[in-house]
Amino acid sequence: MTDRALAVVRAGALTTVQDRGRPGHAHLGVPRSGALDAPAAALANRLVGNPVEAAVLETTLNGCALRPRSVVTVAVTGAPCPVTVGGSPAPWGAPVRVPAGALLGIGPARAGVRSYVAVAGGVAVDPVLGSRSTDLLSGLGPPPLTDGTVLPLGRPDGMHTRVDVVPHPGPPSELVLRVTPGPRDDWFTASALRTLVTGTYRVSSASNRIGLRTEGPSLERAVSGELPSEGMVLGAVQVPPDGRPVVFLADHPTTGGYPVIAVVRGADLPAAAQAVPGTPVRFMVVRRR
Repeated sequence: MTDRALAVVRAGALTTVQDRGRPGHAHLGVPRSGALDAPAAALANRLVGNPVEAAVLETTLNGCALRPRSVVTVAVTGAPCPVTVGGSPAPWGAPVRVPAGALLGIGPARAGVRSYVAVAGGVAVDPVLGSRSTDLLSGLGPPPLTDGTVLPLGRPDGMHTRVDVVPHPGPPSELVLRVTPGPRDDWFTASALRTLVTGTYRVSSASNRIGLRTEGPSLERAVSGELPSEGMVLGAVQVPPDGRPVVFLADHPTTGGYPVIAVVRGADLPAAAQAVPGTPVRFMVVRRR
């Protein structure tokens, strides 16, 4: 058995393997998936000398604990959290050397939702459709980690970065989502469109990798009929029967039958990945390009 492996001692609430995802397969009913906070995952990879497409671990809220079978270099980014090696404090947002057999602890997020753990060489689980990402909706890729899981690691092929501190945006105190109206904004009343941009919304605790659900005023439909299923894109703001907007994230379905009132700019979605339940949400309409 190879010594380039990582044993999961504590899996946490939800820890998955993620990379840049598997775009281009929507016609097969396969979502893009991939790290929800892609800039944080890319930064973790850069800190340990990995290419940007290397697979990392994405934790949710309460972190995880890992034990490498050989000496490894790791970096933790995303939601700020305590990091320990063998019980001693270690830096967050910087390369850390972990001896073979030492326990690497990724603690609960102090702010935000998702932390990212990169290991030099990357997590080397078998790719599916060109990606190692766990897709919670379709079930493709490795299943969410459980205690006792052993993950193979690739061989490092680069020098890690030497830094004292790295710039990285903190989790939002208010989530501002820039949206372009459509394609089904005509299925809603004019007052519903005003409500979308002026209403008081908050992130719901029912949010997950599939979508960010909101709590707040309902959006009134102008068309009461059924909409045939049509293609869905990353960032689509779908409005289910309860009238409360849902922002589709990486594991979203590729088709849907509820109308999409607007689409969020891709640059705003990493912040959505780090917005804790209760965070105020503000939708801001921007002009079509």
